[in-house]
Amino acid sequence: MNHNTPLSPRPLRHLSDVQQRVMTTAHLRSRGVSTADINTQCRLGGSWQQLLPGVFLLRPGPATIEERLHAVLMYAARSPVTEPAVPTQPGAGAGTGAGEAAAPQGYDDAMITGLAALALHRFASAPPLLSLDRVDVLVPRLRRLRSTGCVRIVRTPGMPEPVRIGGVPVAPVPRALADAVADITDAGVVRRLLTEAVRGNHCEPAAVVRELTHARLLSRPHVVDAVDSLLAEGRAIAEDRLYRLVREHGLPDPVWNVDLRLPGGPLLGGLDAYWPDHAVALELDTRAPRQDDDAMWSEYARKREHLERLGITVVHVTPKKLRDSMEQQATVVRTALMASGDRDPAAYVVVLPR
Repeated sequence: MNHNTPLSPRPLRHLSDVQQRVMTTAHLRSRGVSTADINTQCRLGGSWQQLLPGVFLLRPGPATIEERLHAVLMYAARSPVTEPAVPTQPGAGAGTGAGEAAAPQGYDDAMITGLAALALHRFASAPPLLSLDRVDVLVPRLRRLRSTGCVRIVRTPGMPEPVRIGGVPVAPVPRALADAVADITDAGVVRRLLTEAVRGNHCEPAAVVRELTHARLLSRPHVVDAVDSLLAEGRAIAEDRLYRLVREHGLPDPVWNVDLRLPGGPLLGGLDAYWPDHAVALELDTRAPRQDDDAMWSEYARKREHLERLGITVVHVTPKKLRDSMEQQATVVRTALMASGDRDPAAYVVVLPR
């Protein structure tokens, strides 16, 4: 037997090429390969090699990045590769029988996370996959696994929905960032990773801060400093999108970044855009989910209610809405401007630059 010898007559069409080169002990045994045969093939100078406990590469030579990633997932997954359904029609064979239905390939309860995931998401600030000594893999908290070799097990009480990149399940960017940042003490590296997440349109700052909060990383000063830079970056990008919304969708020019005040009275609050002739205000919600989020939301709600009692329509826009549905947000603003003629005149307010 060698690495070119068919393992069994069972079809492998449901497997990708790499999954036909990387297999677990269970897969090999299901194809008639005994433990003795596996040991023989993996001896010094043999045709196979063991990459991880119970995971084998069925060829000599260094493993490729793709083979390494699939080996990590095969080690960590509950069901490393989905088998085709058993034929149910009488007389159907194991080849191309009428009853066979090839199930999609996949890995249950395991996905790549951390720096390896960020590299797969094409982060320029993440190290290349070839340079990583280990690959982080996310699994449910109760899985009985341990880190070994190039695999570091990361546990979570709730698995996110993975992103498929080249057939590999990968943690979404916010979760991958949190798992990566947990082991990075270099403030500059953390800042570059978080900033690229926003500049590269991978996700919104609030999603990153939410994951960092869940991971209890906001008690670390260098992470807090990076988050402050992240929020400032996200704010600048959202404001630029807001300028584009007005310009590209033909809305009348507002006054930008102003405070409103009642004549002789207190400040009513700051606004990102205000149309005085229409009494329409727009506010970007760039709040990040932190411990004082409830207090911030209460303050925002009080300001909005106060303005609306004065006859001022407040349009609430999030950075995510500006990114994903700018045309729809432009329609919301335009509708508010057009409806101003049907409303009672708003109270007189003083507009001050911020």
